[in-house]
Amino acid sequence: MPGAVSSGHSHRPTTKVSHKPFKSRHATKGQLRDAAKGRIANEKGQRKTPHQQVMSKLDRRNQAKQRQLEKAREHQKETSIFSGRDGAPRNVAVIPLCADTDAAVAIRNLNSSLDIEADVLDHCFRVPVDRFKQKLQYVPLKRDLTACLDAARVADFIVLILSAEVEVDELGELILRSIESQGMSNLFTVVQGLNKIEPAKQRLAVVSSLKSYITHFHPEQDKIYSLDNRQECSNLMRSLCSTTPKGIRWRDERSWMLVEDIEWATSALSPTVLTGVVRGKGLNADRLVQVGDWGTFQIEKVTAAPLAIRRKGGDAMDESEGEQTLAEPTDDRDGLEDLAPEVSMNDDEDMDAATTVTTTKKGVLLDDHHYFSEDDDEVQERPMPKRLPKGTSKYQAAWFLDDDNVSDSGSDLEDAEMQDAAAGGDEEARPEDGVEGLAGDIAMTEGAPSEYPQSVAFEEPDEEEDARALEAYRKLKRSEAEDDLEFPDEIELHPNVLARERLAKYRGLKSLRTSPWLEDEDRAHEPEEWQRLLRIPDYQASRIRAAREALVGGVAPGTRVRVWIKGVPAEVQKAYDATRPVTLFSLLRHEYKKTAVNILINLPSDATGPIKAKQELVVQYGPRRFVINPLFSQGGTTPNDVHKYCRYLHPGQSAVATFIGPVTWGSVPALFFKRNVPGAEPESEVDEDQDQDRPTLPLTLVATGTTLPPSTSRVIAKRAILTGHPYHIHKKVVTVRYMFFNREDVEWFKALPLWTKRGRSGFIKEPLGTHGYFKATFDGRINPQDAIGVSLYKRVWPRNARPLEGLLLDPALVQTGDADDDAMDEN
Repeated sequence: MPGAVSSGHSHRPTTKVSHKPFKSRHATKGQLRDAAKGRIANEKGQRKTPHQQVMSKLDRRNQAKQRQLEKAREHQKETSIFSGRDGAPRNVAVIPLCADTDAAVAIRNLNSSLDIEADVLDHCFRVPVDRFKQKLQYVPLKRDLTACLDAARVADFIVLILSAEVEVDELGELILRSIESQGMSNLFTVVQGLNKIEPAKQRLAVVSSLKSYITHFHPEQDKIYSLDNRQECSNLMRSLCSTTPKGIRWRDERSWMLVEDIEWATSALSPTVLTGVVRGKGLNADRLVQVGDWGTFQIEKVTAAPLAIRRKGGDAMDESEGEQTLAEPTDDRDGLEDLAPEVSMNDDEDMDAATTVTTTKKGVLLDDHHYFSEDDDEVQERPMPKRLPKGTSKYQAAWFLDDDNVSDSGSDLEDAEMQDAAAGGDEEARPEDGVEGLAGDIAMTEGAPSEYPQSVAFEEPDEEEDARALEAYRKLKRSEAEDDLEFPDEIELHPNVLARERLAKYRGLKSLRTSPWLEDEDRAHEPEEWQRLLRIPDYQASRIRAAREALVGGVAPGTRVRVWIKGVPAEVQKAYDATRPVTLFSLLRHEYKKTAVNILINLPSDATGPIKAKQELVVQYGPRRFVINPLFSQGGTTPNDVHKYCRYLHPGQSAVATFIGPVTWGSVPALFFKRNVPGAEPESEVDEDQDQDRPTLPLTLVATGTTLPPSTSRVIAKRAILTGHPYHIHKKVVTVRYMFFNREDVEWFKALPLWTKRGRSGFIKEPLGTHGYFKATFDGRINPQDAIGVSLYKRVWPRNARPLEGLLLDPALVQTGDADDDAMDEN
């Protein structure tokens, strides 16, 4: 038996190792990926719908062909307005940026490159280009800011003229920046006078320098055409006639027109007739039209105005269709009422009652309640806030009984009101904003007997000594603008002024972001027309509805029409200048009604100084210009729709500018201009230091922006911060001075929460003496170098916008300035 066992024995091979196979009936994900080699197995099974199935090669080719045909149809639709004998002309605005450039000479050079013989006029005129079967409508301009902005708004192509010898001055750069900010279509840049540069080898360096300058504003400009070169002018004409204009979004959502001819009214009752080609969307006779800076008018009728055509048999002119009526207003016609009709007010008794209640209050309004205004018995009967578990809803809170024996030492219980106040956004908050900006999550110290030693007593200070100490504490600051940047919203009360009278309109908020704002308290202070403004509950739905209405009906784009309007003032005809283009824009529904307009304003970091709120500015958004005194407030969205008022807009900052004006649907670029009064004194020492950088033009483009959804429910809260000095500190109990100056003010503002700049929070415990000193309890130890503050808020109301009268920048003032400079140089 042992021999049989030994004969069957064999050693395991040492040169070959066979691993134990993985015992699994299914392959792993890694094995499937390796086997697929990038391919996805069972593609048809993974796609459920027919559109998700994998297409064959023939289907892919068919789909690509369909995309190509669709793209070709879109391109044909965009360019069809310019094709044909009655096609619309391509609007070309020729803008000189330098003092020695001439738009008429530039147009003459472009026409001569294609052997076009046409007279160059000083107003807009049409030139047929037979080689490319197109028509160009030139708008020759001078260095007039208003005319350049109006022409650029309705131009398909903008041609900027640079000089080979003279640099772009301050006026040229103002025109360039303004055109860029309001939005433009296709842009081309040309240089004039390049042949005058000697020697010839320096011309390339001049072109390179000009290209570097223009690409700073428009990086897409990779070519500068020379007007002295016939071939380059021909290439530019080819681009003007064959390029598809990219357009401007806000402009293409409306119907617009460049006015070619004007027939003035012969009497007060007769209409004024404007002739031009409809562009953009269809022209609807029911909608109002904005004509330049003339104003807003109603359309009486729209008639056809085809160009005169010579018959083959003779010289007779075919004008049989000249007076064909294309559109007339219907019952759905928009009116010129910018405010809602007045409603008879029968709430005199309610107003008197509200006034009576306000006058009987004993304390400041905190959130939605006047604390310390009821009798002591009523205060004792008021139920205290319940201690509820985290996440308890208001419905669930009704099922928790009031039990004095419930222990509140558990970690899952907290004050429901504090929990709601702490809920906020992710933005970083400051201590003066409320509970979100406080340091740490430390429970508020409860009221208790005084922690002062029995031997320490409060001594009433001498009045003269207290006044000298206050004067030393309040050091004079450098300027109002720098104070706002370093100490925002802080105010200083005079010792002889009662704070409860000086701050009667102010209220307290536990949190700027989440505390409710009681609007009933503002009824007595709101503007008269506030309740008559347009209110838009759902902005997005209203905007889409107004934009869709413009897609249907109206006179088709590309039709040359005569628009009959009524009510044009006689002063407009007297101030009319044919060299300045006149534009017509059709307004969407409700765009004439007033509301609280919000515009996101951006002040560049290289601005010469800050902009003060309520300062007079000239704003242009869409086809309209207004003189405004805007309010600045912080942007973003908050749960309570309350935003802090900003006294200054500093360089590099963004804010929301608010004023009362007509609504404009969509996101439209906005330009903010500031008028510079010659010889005016600077507002602060900061302006004196930067006086050497002050622009010499009477008008400056100070900021740009974009329109935001208008809202009358957006509360702009002006904050006033009263600061005090910790006079005596004992653990968490602090004696504060210099915040108030009489005992009655301390009692009035006793309900307001206190905060420190280091993030501590507290409350007023009791007043001390008659000079405004009081004892406060905080949730932690106070640093002697810390400052104690209290935040008060009141609602501020936007002001009405006024239509701009006259020009943005009078060219005569600029020419006078240039003449004075020349005279100084000669002397």
